[in-house]
Amino acid sequence: MKRQLILLLLLLPAVASAQVCSLQQCIDMALSNSYELKNSRIDTQIADQTKKELFTKYFPSVSATGATFKSNEFLIKQNIDLSMLAPLLGALGINPAALGIPLVLPFEMIREGSVGLVSATQLLFTGGQIYYGNRLANVGKEVSGLKAALTENEIRSRTEEYFWQIVSLKEKLRTIETGSAQLAELYKSVDAAVKAGVATRNDLLRIELEQQDNESNRIKVENNIKILKLLLCNLTGASSEGFDVDVSSFPEVKPPIGYYMNTDDGVAARTENLLLGKGVEAASLQHRLAIGKNMPTVAAGAGYIYHNLFENNEDLGMIFATVSLPISSWWGGSYEIRRSRLEEIKAENNRLHMQQNMAVDIESKWNNLQEAFLQTELAGKSIESATENLKITKDYFDAGTIPLSGLLDAQTQHQKSLDEYTDACTTYYLKLSAYLRATGRKAE
Repeated sequence: MKRQLILLLLLLPAVASAQVCSLQQCIDMALSNSYELKNSRIDTQIADQTKKELFTKYFPSVSATGATFKSNEFLIKQNIDLSMLAPLLGALGINPAALGIPLVLPFEMIREGSVGLVSATQLLFTGGQIYYGNRLANVGKEVSGLKAALTENEIRSRTEEYFWQIVSLKEKLRTIETGSAQLAELYKSVDAAVKAGVATRNDLLRIELEQQDNESNRIKVENNIKILKLLLCNLTGASSEGFDVDVSSFPEVKPPIGYYMNTDDGVAARTENLLLGKGVEAASLQHRLAIGKNMPTVAAGAGYIYHNLFENNEDLGMIFATVSLPISSWWGGSYEIRRSRLEEIKAENNRLHMQQNMAVDIESKWNNLQEAFLQTELAGKSIESATENLKITKDYFDAGTIPLSGLLDAQTQHQKSLDEYTDACTTYYLKLSAYLRATGRKAE
């Protein structure tokens, strides 16, 4: 009892560190661990901040300026010439020189002071540049979100591929183990027959070769499972120690008709199509912005000015309006407008072309899914035939009516049919995931 307790305590760390994950858990971990998706979400946040930044253009632009100064000399210095008044003073009997009145008076002013200006300007008309600029920023945010969705789809696809490949190899490993058990049982029977003198040593050697071949396949499958688990751990961020997938066997393969979606509806729901639609919308807004750049800009504002330049505190208010015409830009602007219109047409043509390609892609993936389902049914029937053939062949071998090679061939065919069914199921689930993604849906 004490020895069993010690053994249990030694096994507890290994049990505690084991991590068995379902497909959905693997997908969730991969989405959480992906730096690509994290950066895509950051791009969405950046686009959102850009949208909020452009929204502020609807509000008035307010500025304030203040200055104070003190100069070592007066800013304004001027001599006032009074000599033109000499004849007038002479006529009045006044002699400026005798009275000590200078004919040149120095004038100086503004040596120090403070100035302040506050103004608010509201754009009244900009040719729609602010409105369409905000709409374009909103499109940019939506595009970032759609790109993040595409990145998520790619991560899901890689995760599902690794997951189902591991499940497939584990199924094949079970098939190999079953074959090994059958060969071990057969070896005992033939060994007894050799000892009894009713079979030859060559039969045992033949079984040993089959066992060695089976063991070689087992090693290859186990190594491939390890590699795929490492790839899946790297994608999901899980620890490779004790990691495994939570599928004991393939789930039931359902007829694909339940997953069918009309091709036009599938194209409309597809992320790539939504992204192309945003591209057309962005090109249209760029065209409108190009037109707006070549239209007048009208603004109105108000301001307040304060100064004490003349040793008195003075303040005043004002209102103003401005009209700006981009006259020198009209020549080049006309070409910009035409170019942006061509870009808009090009974006629409590209969308229509890609929609046709997506429709073909959906139809192709639907056909692949149907074919994969039919292959699972054929593989299932092959298992039934191979199982029955193995049973009959074993009975004949036990009765001594067929040689050992016939039984070994029957076992090989049976193992091959199991492997083909495993491959067919793996292909079915991968094709199902591909079809669901092609129609804008996620694997269930």
